Amino acid sequence: MSIRKWPRHLLCLSLSLPLGQALACGPDFPMRLLDNRAQSLAELPEGSFRFEVSRLGRAIAGLKPATDATRNPDYSYDDMASYVEQRSKAEQIGLTPPQQAVVERLRALTDVEQVVTEAANLPAELRLYAIGAAAFNAGEHQRAAESFQQLLALPADQRPLRSTWAAYSLGRALFALSTEAGGGEPAALQQQAREAFRQARELSVAGFSDPLELGIASLGEEARVAYTVDDWNSAVELYATQSLQGSQVGYSSLLQLAGDLSIQPDERLSQLLKTPAVQRLVTAYLLSRVGWWDGEEPSGEKRLFTLLQANAQGNLEDADRLAAVSYQHGDYTGAKAFVEKAPDTGLAWWVRAKLALRDGDKVAAAAAYAKAAQAFPKDESWGSRRTPDWDFESVQPKCRVEGESAILALQRGDYLQAFDQLYRGQANYWYDAALVAERVLTVDELKQYVDAQVPAPPALSQQDRDNYVPLPVAASLRNLLGRRLLREGRYDEAPAYFDNADLQNKARAYGQLRQDAESKWWPTGRAEAYFNASWMARKWGMELLGYEMAPDYASLGGSYSLEPVELKIGPLVAEGEVQRQQASAAQPDVRYHYRFVATALASQAADNLPHTSQAFAAVLCKAVGYNSSLEEQSALYQRYVKEGPYVEWAGDFGHQCQEPDFRTANKRYVTQALEPIRSTLRPYKGWLQVGGLVLVAAVVLGLISRRQRKARMAAN
Repeated sequence: MSIRKWPRHLLCLSLSLPLGQALACGPDFPMRLLDNRAQSLAELPEGSFRFEVSRLGRAIAGLKPATDATRNPDYSYDDMASYVEQRSKAEQIGLTPPQQAVVERLRALTDVEQVVTEAANLPAELRLYAIGAAAFNAGEHQRAAESFQQLLALPADQRPLRSTWAAYSLGRALFALSTEAGGGEPAALQQQAREAFRQARELSVAGFSDPLELGIASLGEEARVAYTVDDWNSAVELYATQSLQGSQVGYSSLLQLAGDLSIQPDERLSQLLKTPAVQRLVTAYLLSRVGWWDGEEPSGEKRLFTLLQANAQGNLEDADRLAAVSYQHGDYTGAKAFVEKAPDTGLAWWVRAKLALRDGDKVAAAAAYAKAAQAFPKDESWGSRRTPDWDFESVQPKCRVEGESAILALQRGDYLQAFDQLYRGQANYWYDAALVAERVLTVDELKQYVDAQVPAPPALSQQDRDNYVPLPVAASLRNLLGRRLLREGRYDEAPAYFDNADLQNKARAYGQLRQDAESKWWPTGRAEAYFNASWMARKWGMELLGYEMAPDYASLGGSYSLEPVELKIGPLVAEGEVQRQQASAAQPDVRYHYRFVATALASQAADNLPHTSQAFAAVLCKAVGYNSSLEEQSALYQRYVKEGPYVEWAGDFGHQCQEPDFRTANKRYVTQALEPIRSTLRPYKGWLQVGGLVLVAAVVLGLISRRQRKARMAAN
């Protein structure tokens, strides 16, 4: 249960938290570790308060995890009507129809004596519980407690349905009595209340009916009692155990406790921080920085950190956490002192790696990163965060550690290792992995890695694609490789790497066209192949040729671009990487570069066509419509004006284009080849005609003479 109203700064924080992608104006852009490498290595991401407090609780054997049945009706913003409906349905379980009708009617009564009368014929456990519930609602807490005690005194086989309910409600009634009693009674009643809540858990574990999961709720109720009697150690542990069971109530109550601690006077806070559980709660609170907003540390947090440090010198169990908190607050001396006492946890090695980097020892840092990656469990997750630049990051410590280690691997030239470390982070740092894959690795290095370690995942169904189910990272990597192979002219190898049959067929067709354009012996055949390849490059350029990252951003469907980062040689960027990135840059290195590729292919098609042909004009017209750039569009149009034939549709050049007629263009080659000879001989047309007649006459006379000679020879 909630222990009090939320502190104002926590309430403000809850109201201003982001509500997810559905309410955003655009997509969430994930953090890229390689954008600002020094910052990525210097910062230690905030931890997860939920994860940290899970370490403070203890599992209860046999107590089932919380489900939707676990509610907290005391919250002012909770829907009480839904809770009442849920409770009413739970009360019907295991009853006969007549009993259900009676129990439902009793819930509507406010007079306890009337309930006693109308419940007389119910089984004992149902009767006693109905009376106790009515008395509790009427404020008659003593009578309620007595009814619940009588119920629990029944033999076990006579109370299978309401035992857990009675113990839980008894604890609430006794706690209410403690607030009304005077003298020394409150302490005794509070202790009895705590025992009743423990009994509720025991009964739930033992298998007595608990559809409302009151065994879990009893943890929060007992924690409230402990908090009331200033037993902070028990309160923290109980709420943490409730949270560990999956209850949101336990988590939110711990958050409120931490907020309460941050506003306590120094003397009181110092006293509380001597309590181990409180000390661990404050450490979890500061490590996760749940009260921070826009990177600004709220008032009270610095004081809380200072007092924690002063009172935690003997805490070796959480020394790694204390070292991390000290590092986050810029106290590197304190971080070093705590980490020297810490066990060899993943967090301790992470802090050691960062301290080594601050000392300029990259070798020691790389070794510490390696040990941190080994120590962190693969499935440990700290949840989502917003970076100071408002990027999104899902923090999985093992992946983040390997990602930071990849920065050092790039700097020393271990490019494959760097890629492997980033790729193991899967979607977390895919943008970084993609950058290394298509700009730093050679195409052969990437192909060898993919062939050895990235088998093709099952293709998404059409339904999945229609529902925008994201591709597996393995499929994205293979697509990246397929596009890179096509860009580099390795047409036979590329198709197999695309993630579905449709793209594979398109890649195969594009590659065949590019090969035909180079191999066909007749110019018009080359022109047609170039043109069709240009059309494919324009229509499916993002899917077949686009860069996963800059400049095309196939990773974002081409709809968005990220702020460019200038790569300069420096302490974390070696010359070798810069040279590799420059060598693999898009040609040209502009957004939607494949449009320029398409335009260049169309220009090559025009080069192979007769300038007097309709196909020449049509190809240039189509190329203008590729929208590569205004400069290229203007140059194509000027080429048509200077070299091409008049066509009726040229008035809207680039928009109203006919399809190129390559067959007719074939005939134009003969006409165009003879045209220079005809132009040269045109001034001598008359003489050529007379000469032609003389030549014909001479040929005829020669034939006649030849026949006469043959006739005389035959006569002789």
